[in-house]
Amino acid sequence: NVVSKIFNYKLHLRHPRIPLRRGTNQIMIGGIKESLSFLSLLILVLGSTSAFHFPSSPLTTSRQICRHRLQMTYYPSPTETEKEIYNIPNSGWKSKQWNWGSASGTGHDAAMICRRRWDSREERQKLVQSLLDPVEFKASYPDSEVPFEEVKLILGLAWQRGRWDGSDGGPGGYGEVLSIMADARRYEDEDEMISALNFIEDVSKRFATISRNAEELKRMKCIATEIQGRHHHAGKEEVFMDRREVAGMVLDAMGFVDNGL
Repeated sequence: NVVSKIFNYKLHLRHPRIPLRRGTNQIMIGGIKESLSFLSLLILVLGSTSAFHFPSSPLTTSRQICRHRLQMTYYPSPTETEKEIYNIPNSGWKSKQWNWGSASGTGHDAAMICRRRWDSREERQKLVQSLLDPVEFKASYPDSEVPFEEVKLILGLAWQRGRWDGSDGGPGGYGEVLSIMADARRYEDEDEMISALNFIEDVSKRFATISRNAEELKRMKCIATEIQGRHHHAGKEEVFMDRREVAGMVLDAMGFVDNGL
């Protein structure tokens, strides 16, 4: 019968000295033709061979992350260059009246408002989520984006607090970025694109001091490497979205949601 002839054919493949029974070749050839015909029909129905691609590993690699980022669609956002915070006159890191770290000045006034505004854990969680996926957030809530100058203030206060519990990364960590930010030059260039790229570079370089696992460290490296490699061809909105994302990753890794300011 057919089953015994198929079994005979398998034995012949493993042990060529075993002869094929009469009719076995015809059965096997016929089976192959039928299989090929079925495969051709399936390809025509589906329109491609994509159905035969096996699923990739569930572990997301840095290359997969980078590929996903290149496929993102960036939406126009409100200006990210506004320096005044909370409508306080003469506020902002570059203002001579800012006086970061002092008990007087517009920096002190803005910090008081900032701490009150982000006193709720729920609001802090929403902020971090909006920063971690800025493109999707902007598409869904176009008028709810937190100005990046305020994000910088939040980071500054978080890093300031982090000096006492080590959540700023300790020596070589984000205390250095805070000093650069207070110096109000490297992230306050007249060309906002350069300021954003400088910010991404400095923040990404120190992320290893606070990252919680290898996967999020890969994600940070991917963002920095990808934008640095193609920033001459990237638009401002893309760079601004990357700046938001790295800021969100830092706040998330520092425990900002639980610890506050």
